[in-house]
Amino acid sequence: MIELTGSLHNHTGYSDGELYHADLAAAAAKAGLDFIITTDHNVYVDGVDRWMEFPGGRRVLVLAGEEIHHQDRVPQKNHLLAVGAGTDLSRFAPDPQKLIDAVREAGGAAFLAHPYDPASPLVHEEALGWDTLDVRGFSGLEIWNYMSEFKSLFHNRFEMIFYAFFPSAGILGPDVQTLALWDRYLAEGRRVSAVGGPDAHGHSYSLGPLHKVIFPYEYLFRAVTLHILIEKLTGDPPTDGRSIAEALKTGSGWVAYDLSKSTRGFRYRAEAGDASIGSGGAVPFAPGLTLRAEMPHPAEWRILRAGEGVVANGSGTKASYDPRGPGAYRLEARRRFRGRMRGWIFSNPIYIV
Repeated sequence: MIELTGSLHNHTGYSDGELYHADLAAAAAKAGLDFIITTDHNVYVDGVDRWMEFPGGRRVLVLAGEEIHHQDRVPQKNHLLAVGAGTDLSRFAPDPQKLIDAVREAGGAAFLAHPYDPASPLVHEEALGWDTLDVRGFSGLEIWNYMSEFKSLFHNRFEMIFYAFFPSAGILGPDVQTLALWDRYLAEGRRVSAVGGPDAHGHSYSLGPLHKVIFPYEYLFRAVTLHILIEKLTGDPPTDGRSIAEALKTGSGWVAYDLSKSTRGFRYRAEAGDASIGSGGAVPFAPGLTLRAEMPHPAEWRILRAGEGVVANGSGTKASYDPRGPGAYRLEARRRFRGRMRGWIFSNPIYIV
């Protein structure tokens, strides 16, 4: 399998971002990414999907998705990330279930963006989470949204300035409510994949004599990332784009905080005899079945079964657990970074049936 590192949930000048696709790709190349997916608000930018080459042999695949929400609603709840649909579907925004159905019918993958998003009075932004969580048929959840977490850190102007200049001091991991929601869906027997993203805009802000680009694209591309495993790359943007969308849809990979330490090389699988299945896959329960993980650096890890909680934990570069029955099993790993334990790896589940 080929491991690719990428970024989902990025905005360009076609909506409320600062830069355009070629500049985002250049920033992604500097950050060591293999692909980026732009998701402009209620705009599908056609004709930008392509491989781009940069000095040093780095190639970045640029793909266009869409972040869709009902623009006439205040506040604008129920944002949906559509990947691989290949067309603008914003006309379905007023009805979240019809929108999800439309993304599926178009062959795309639908992800609930920042299901729990805090209001931020200091930047005059309402809470932008979901209030229609009984929808069905979506592919997954955005369990870690960098900007949503950033907004939750500050309650006064001093904290806002501090975390704007030193963001890594406060970023700890996915929202606990979102993780609980994910586990609830999994415990219900639904196959729901996890994604994460920076929600990058590249905005500049001024406060008196201070002027700063808050969270440049390149910085965010080094922070919350997606790692996926696919069988092959063809060099054809539409074909490779479909492979990436399918990997995100099925959960063949993990959400990572690569700023603390690269997660490249992490693997999580279920083994029974000579058979092996990775994240997003399903395997029948049988005696001798073992869940195993290898991490590229030592970490504190735990394996969770949806509906039950932590079933195994430890530390080091290897993890293993012999499941006692069917269920959705996922792995979390944390590492100490700049004085605090922070989320590092959040694998997609292995489904034992």
